[in-house]
Amino acid sequence: MKNSQHADETTPSPGGKKAIALFSGGLDSILAAVLVQRLGVDVTLLHVQHLWSGGEGARRKIRGAAARVGLPLRIVDTSEEHLDVVRHPKHGYGSAVNPCVDCHIFMLRVGKRVMEEEGADFVVTGEVLGQRPKSQHYGALRDVAEESGLGDRLVRPLSANLLPETLPVREGWLRHEDLLSLRGRGREAQLALAAKFGIRDFPQPAGGCLLTEKAYAARVFDAFAHLGKDSVGRDEFSILCIGRHFRLSERVKIVVGRDEGENELLAGFAAGRILVMPSPEVMGPSALVEGDPTEEELHVAASLVARYCDHEGDAPIEMETVVDGARRTMAAKPLGTADPRFAEWRVEDRALRARRAPTQ
Repeated sequence: MKNSQHADETTPSPGGKKAIALFSGGLDSILAAVLVQRLGVDVTLLHVQHLWSGGEGARRKIRGAAARVGLPLRIVDTSEEHLDVVRHPKHGYGSAVNPCVDCHIFMLRVGKRVMEEEGADFVVTGEVLGQRPKSQHYGALRDVAEESGLGDRLVRPLSANLLPETLPVREGWLRHEDLLSLRGRGREAQLALAAKFGIRDFPQPAGGCLLTEKAYAARVFDAFAHLGKDSVGRDEFSILCIGRHFRLSERVKIVVGRDEGENELLAGFAAGRILVMPSPEVMGPSALVEGDPTEEELHVAASLVARYCDHEGDAPIEMETVVDGARRTMAAKPLGTADPRFAEWRVEDRALRARRAPTQ
């Protein structure tokens, strides 16, 4: 690891400079922040929260990680403004509905905004050159720094000596010899640096962002196509994360809960939608019907939900529908497990068929 021999023999930065360190709670962001703090810079951690960054459980982990390294933490909720990054990415999507480049720029812009609010001098990230081939190659790192407006006030201390010189180095706030030259996807150098810094309790790399999952992407693109991108808001994106999704027709979709927790979540989104559930005597899921169903479509929806109820045989089940607080009951015969319409209606299957369809 080039330059790593200096990582525990750092020289304080002159002038009491301040930095904002973007903080995911992962090892690279921890190391970058601690390295700069050990150089005498006053570092504040910044976690940019959005709809896909996790709920209170994720925030607890972030707070715990910040407490373990002894640095102040600021959490900024950008859930609403981040939605437009997903709806209208300037640089497009990756393999699913992941606007990775635009999301990266967005995070840095939030960092710049907080830097200015806090009177800080520069922003720090834990990015490593080449760690993610599509978004962390040399050109991409250079371009997002410029598009974010940070330019040379963005410091990536783990790879700084492989990247263009930054303002803090030119001004003598940081020294080349105290910064590193990490490259690639290996973790050995980071683990060695963590040991030198006495950092032992840190999260292991986790699964990818939900936006990179093709099943979720199919649901998002279906919603975009039928509602319009700008009509897909926070509630709609949240519903897309849960349940089984079936598009009954161009104007009607059904979301069926898979467990008690999802049933409760769906019930919380019932305003402006139709809630369908079995009568109290029958165990089974709740479902939301979105759109403007005909009476026939509503009965089909009830039969689809009945298919997932704990009920023997094919006798009709008493189902309840709730519209704006008004309840009604109907008898619905469960759809058979081999009913071919399941594959026709399932949103993910519809998307797969569309991808396989020959182009004209």
